Amino acid sequence: MKKVRIGMIGAGVMASLHMDNIKKTKNAELTAVCDVDLEKAKTAGKKYNCKVFGDHKELLNGKVCDAVMIATPHYFHTTIGIDALNAEHHVLVEKPISVHKSDCERLIAAHKNKKNKKLVFAAMFNMRTDPHYKKIKQLIDSGELGELIRVTWIITNWFRTDAYFASGSWRATWKGEGGGVLLNQCPHQLDLFQWICGMPKKVHGFCSIGKRHDIEVEDEVTAYMEYKNGATGVFITSTGEAPGTNRLEIAGERGKVVFENDTLTFIRNEVLANKFIKTSEKPFARPDVWNITIPIKGNGGRHAEILQNFVNAISKGEKLIAPAEEGIRSVELGNAILYSSMTAKPVEMPLNSRAYEKMLKELIEKSKFIKKTVKKTDGDIGKSFNE
Repeated sequence: MKKVRIGMIGAGVMASLHMDNIKKTKNAELTAVCDVDLEKAKTAGKKYNCKVFGDHKELLNGKVCDAVMIATPHYFHTTIGIDALNAEHHVLVEKPISVHKSDCERLIAAHKNKKNKKLVFAAMFNMRTDPHYKKIKQLIDSGELGELIRVTWIITNWFRTDAYFASGSWRATWKGEGGGVLLNQCPHQLDLFQWICGMPKKVHGFCSIGKRHDIEVEDEVTAYMEYKNGATGVFITSTGEAPGTNRLEIAGERGKVVFENDTLTFIRNEVLANKFIKTSEKPFARPDVWNITIPIKGNGGRHAEILQNFVNAISKGEKLIAPAEEGIRSVELGNAILYSSMTAKPVEMPLNSRAYEKMLKELIEKSKFIKKTVKKTDGDIGKSFNE
């Protein structure tokens, strides 16, 4: 079978991880690397023995690859993604697929173009491969948990130091990154939130800007959501809390699922909660429950699995785990939380993408924030993953 030739656009820390994985992926080969920092690209090119470019358009025009993977600062995901699709290259884009919903719409429109629809277009939502989350989704989709009542996710173990934010001039700025914890650290959790429970009908957001760090974007967030069936959701995240928590709790008519500390528990009601409320004659009675620890086999949440799926989709027509079109949902959810906070009003979903884009442009134009230091630091990227 002919190997899928992949070009890496971006040569930073995440790109290095992906290039290592491409080397290990079946029926794939890394043929090119591109970065605006040409020296960085040359270093990667020498290490991985591939062609080097300083401009992504030169890479695309060079016909040196069949597909590209985009791992650049967030705003470039849209422009480079559109260019790559229009140059008839398959695309795998890092999270988030774009900074805001309007850009997501533009990127997706490029893929829906008659000429480009045949191209494979995927997103790096690797947490969808985690067997814990796959099992939780199965419990809900199958009806085993019953109708959704409440979902709460506390994900505050994204602790970051000032040295992290000082490591790049683009980080944690409206102009360079477009947002904070919602856009950088939490796209995976926001994707899983909607993948498992669906999109809410209304969002109330409460965001603190630069509360724990010297940054101009959000670093502490609490969001309250309302669903069509009357269920509620709460999403809490922070980059300034230590020790942090990662606890997902979903309550339905048939009980409650809790995922924390690598343990998945299903506390199952013997009688539906709504039915018990109506039928029990005892004022303080509760349904009897079964406490079930669900055994989970295998590892998940690995970038390599999404990469192999992407290659298989190109070469064998395999169904994508994370179609990039679905990436608009996590972006929209994060945008809605921030927009609600900024306007001090609840947001009716779907979010008005043009209104959000206008607000973001105003934040950029009015920004007077200046980073005092910009330092290049070394660190173990693996420590940043909440897997």
